[in-house]
Amino acid sequence: MAANLHKEMNKIKKSILSLGAMAEHRFRRSIDAVKKGDRDIAQSIIDSDVEIDELEVDIEEECLKILALYQPVAVDLRFLIAVIKINNDLERVADEAVNIAQRVKSISGKNIGKYNFDYSRMAELAGLMLKKSLDALVQMDSDIAESVQTTDKLVNAIRNEAYDAMKDAIISSPEYAGQIVNRYLIARHLERIGDHATNIAEEVRHLVNGKIVRHET
Repeated sequence: MAANLHKEMNKIKKSILSLGAMAEHRFRRSIDAVKKGDRDIAQSIIDSDVEIDELEVDIEEECLKILALYQPVAVDLRFLIAVIKINNDLERVADEAVNIAQRVKSISGKNIGKYNFDYSRMAELAGLMLKKSLDALVQMDSDIAESVQTTDKLVNAIRNEAYDAMKDAIISSPEYAGQIVNRYLIARHLERIGDHATNIAEEVRHLVNGKIVRHET
């Protein structure tokens, strides 16, 4: 029984890391689409979303099967519960990448007035948060996980700057309000990716330390 449980747990670990790599790749591609205004890249991200959805469902079903068959306890139980939560956050990261791709398709080649906010720094930070949260998961490193929360505050601050820039742009160019809002929403999606990375990091800290940290400030 113990040997079978160990084998199944290793399969789960490999699957969740594979999902993490896929979600991170989709995110990088979505930022590439934003930089280039490339509708083809955006469409490829949208089309590939089903692959991540299917893997997310598979991982959840495998976790539930292990819980039912082996009734794990202690560290193994905590790991499976964490994987179920991380699994959902990674699927949502991929969804946000799809949302960014959809915004690219909506605004590509269209006039957005005076709204020219640069998302490169925000994208860099959100990408760093996602990478760190996955590194923390691979290494089971609470210190790496804790550093993600600090970066989240920087991402939120840039989102607020983008919001202020959007308001000013709409006042200056009200005829382009729809396109300006679509452009601004890229910032909202990047912020949500940072939030999901933070959630993953919090689960890693709980795994390592056995302490729930969701409501720490």
